[in-house]
Amino acid sequence: MKDKVLIANRGEIALRIMEACELLGLDYVAVYTKEDEESLHVRLAKKKYRISDYRDMNDLLAVADEEKCTAIHPGYGFLSENYRFARRVVKRERPLIWIGPTWEVIRDLGNKLYMKKVAHKLGIPVIPGSVEPIYNEIEAELKAQEILEQAYEEGFEEVSFLVKAVAGGGGMGIEEVKNLEEIRPVFRKVRAYAKRLFGDEGVIIEIKIPLFQHIEVQILGSKHGEYVHFGTRNCTIQSPFRQKRIELAPGFYQMGQYNFDPAKKEAEIIEHSLNLARHFNYDSVGTFEWLVTPEGKYYLMEVNTRIQVENEISAKISFVKNKPVNLLKEQIRVAFEEKLGYSQRDVAFKGMSLEFRLIAEDTKRGFTPLSGVITRFDYKEHPWLTMRTHVPKDKPYTIPTQFDPNLALAIIYGEKFDDLMEKSKQFLNEIVIEGHTFKNEPLVTNIEFLKEKLGDVYKFLSI
Repeated sequence: MKDKVLIANRGEIALRIMEACELLGLDYVAVYTKEDEESLHVRLAKKKYRISDYRDMNDLLAVADEEKCTAIHPGYGFLSENYRFARRVVKRERPLIWIGPTWEVIRDLGNKLYMKKVAHKLGIPVIPGSVEPIYNEIEAELKAQEILEQAYEEGFEEVSFLVKAVAGGGGMGIEEVKNLEEIRPVFRKVRAYAKRLFGDEGVIIEIKIPLFQHIEVQILGSKHGEYVHFGTRNCTIQSPFRQKRIELAPGFYQMGQYNFDPAKKEAEIIEHSLNLARHFNYDSVGTFEWLVTPEGKYYLMEVNTRIQVENEISAKISFVKNKPVNLLKEQIRVAFEEKLGYSQRDVAFKGMSLEFRLIAEDTKRGFTPLSGVITRFDYKEHPWLTMRTHVPKDKPYTIPTQFDPNLALAIIYGEKFDDLMEKSKQFLNEIVIEGHTFKNEPLVTNIEFLKEKLGDVYKFLSI
């Protein structure tokens, strides 16, 4: 029987999964909600079902059974890092293939404290902070005092804290605290948020790294114990809420001004990431996220056990046996227990790539997300530009209020840094997004913010 994939997601990632399935000769079924009827992933899907909610496990599995699907691809967001759903998918009476790492890996790496303990045992640097979940505000204050003293001993001068939900991710469930007096009220707030959103009210406290670059390592593992990496990415340009806005690959600019050897630090970070992946028998694509200081210190922050939004910039600069890489294809192949068919020495890197996240948000008013109607969405085609979007160019599009107002990903390739910057500026000057909110005010996007921040790429910043 031919394999068939249920695409349990929406928008541009659903479109990219559809494309990967077609390249692999797999059948697929898409799903959508009422709010997404205008999305291109609905228009272009060969087979689709309307469901009530992308987070409704029963709806998704009912469609999978109706269509006799053999696998589920969760994309990113929604249920992609929900180990209970992944476990249910593979352990039900009619088991399906989960296109992602095993549910045990999602569970263990999704728990920041457990990951931190394992990393510490493996000699991998982690951010100074608590190593057990905190549930009591008095304990939180005492732990913060202890962490403060540890940070001073390690040479940090001005110290503030990040209070984080143990089960959070993607910038969610994190609050900054600048003095000990604020710990208790902020702790209560994060604990309540974590319980409501993640079902786990455990909280951790870490020091905030004052200046950093946010570096990611793209790993691919197979079910046969094979591991390769596709280099690094730099995701330092973020919103005040730690949501990424510009990403580049590679993560370090070799011609840049550093107080350390960037090639050496990159090699160390990659090796640490591979060691952690091997320890957990990681068998899919995964992103290992790090913070690097201006002095060259680096700390493991978290592991994303799914395909990343920005995976394609790594793919753009990676070549296997002189052929371009498609990380979604690779993720699907290894889920179906295929061998990689290559090793690290077959992977070569060439050029640089950058991704803009185009979002309907008012960056001058606290990055307020916006909804409304896009009346014009237009950009020029270029051989160096890849646009990933669910927004149609030929008709108005209503931005749903139920989801993040992410409109498109613009992926740009350049041979050298200056070439990449010129093309990126050209794209931002050419893209046109016009429309109005439901209050009949002009719809604004983050394009001007992206223009302002483009000059800050590869800098050490503070959020």
